[in-house]
Parts: sequence; C-alpha cells; structure tokens
Amino acid sequence: MPPLDWTLLALCVSAFLAGAMNSIAGGGTLLTFPALTTVVSAAVANGTSTIALMPGSLAGSLGYRKELWECRRFVLKMIVPSLIGGYIGADLVGRDKETFADLVPWLILTAAVLFVVQGPVSKWLKRRASVEGVQPEHHEPSWITQVLLVSFQFFVAVYGGYFGAGIGILMLSTLGFMGVGDIHRMNAVKTFLATGINAAAAVVFIRDGLVNWNYAIPMAVTAIVGGYVGARVALRLPATYVRYAVISIGFGLSAFYFIRRYG
Repeated sequence: MPPLDWTLLALCVSAFLAGAMNSIAGGGTLLTFPALTTVVSAAVANGTSTIALMPGSLAGSLGYRKELWECRRFVLKMIVPSLIGGYIGADLVGRDKETFADLVPWLILTAAVLFVVQGPVSKWLKRRASVEGVQPEHHEPSWITQVLLVSFQFFVAVYGGYFGAGIGILMLSTLGFMGVGDIHRMNAVKTFLATGINAAAAVVFIRDGLVNWNYAIPMAVTAIVGGYVGARVALRLPATYVRYAVISIGFGLSAFYFIRRYG
C-alpha cells in the first residue's frame, strides 16, 4: 500500500471546504489558491484552482435551469463579454507571471473587501425586491444602460479570468439595477456568467500549461462533494457565519502575502 500523500490530502480538504463555501456564501478561491501556492507557483495555483472549482460552478448553473430560461435574453447578451473578458484576463496571467505574483496580496485584499460589502448588497437587493414586488419577466433596460452593463461585465470578466474571487458580488451589485428579476434570477445569471468566465479562463490556463492535473482532478472531485454538502448545510446554517469566516481568512491571508512578498 503506497504511503498517504498528505499534501494532496490537504489540498483536497481545501477544495472540499471551498466547494461548501461557494454553495453557502462564496469565497472558495480564498482557500484553494493559498493552499496551492505552498506547492506550485502563483500562476499555476491560479490555473489549478480555477479548474478544480469549475465543475461545482457548472453544477450550480444546471440547478438554475428554470431561472436561466426565464431571463435567457439577458443571459445571451452578457455571455459574450463574459467569455471574451475571461479569456483576456487569463491570458494576462500567462504573459507576465511575475507581475501576477506581485499582485497576489492586492488581489486577495480586494476579494476580502468585496466579501465585506456582500452583506449590505444582499440586504439592499432583498429590500428592493420586497418594495417593488415581483418584476416583469422581461424588463428591458434602456440601450445606454445595456451598453454600460455590457462594458462593466467585460471588466468584471477580465478580473475574473485574472483572479476571480469576488466576481459574483460585483455582478450581483449591478444586476439589481437591471431588471433581471428577483434574487433567484440574479443568482442564476451570476452563477452562469461566472461559469462562462471560468471556462474561458480554463482554456487559456490549459493552453499555457498553468494547470497541475495531479492536483486539479482530485480537488475537483472533492469540491463537487463539498458543494453538495454545503448546499445541504446552507439550509440549516446562516450564511452570515460562513461569510464572516471567509472575510477573516481573506484579510489574514492578505496580510500574510503582503509580509511574505514585500516584508
């Protein structure tokens, strides 16, 4: 019997917890990425983390089939800038790995700050939905609003392809203004577009050899299991508790990487 690979076990545990976190409150990248940087470079850790967590996101999109179909026109408009932006963002990682390593502390800090504002944004969306009631199924924004939204989504996708943590919060913060519908439809659109961004980024990471498959495949399996468990736990555990844990981890990791990189 071969000896137990403790490194792989630790990475799979991080992927399991990340899958559960993504189902409950988001922020799984803040677990898998730092864990991977202990054994591979920052660029490879980013690519491997993206591949490992993508199946869970895809499963989440399938779970929103009904909501996605109800706002399919909006989704079709937004998927193109999402794919293009995700591809460009990932391509930037491969072109300058040293700059990406320098930006890691700032990227993690940005993600942590985004999770801080996630709570207020979610509360605002719920208040807005309760005041306005159920919105029309196909509320069409003005063409100026649509252009601004497509442009913003493109830059969100570039960031998503480059690093990714917190893109869901960025998308939710704008979808509330755009007449997509209730919070369930917004979550559906957000999940689907995030899957598209990650898929486009994955193509680039695979092309550039920035994926460690020995880690990515078992991590993907455990992330799927974690996502299922997290969905079950989400029915009983307030997401706020997990969100606080993610925020604490994010700021702690940001401080650690600042010290390690610049101290």
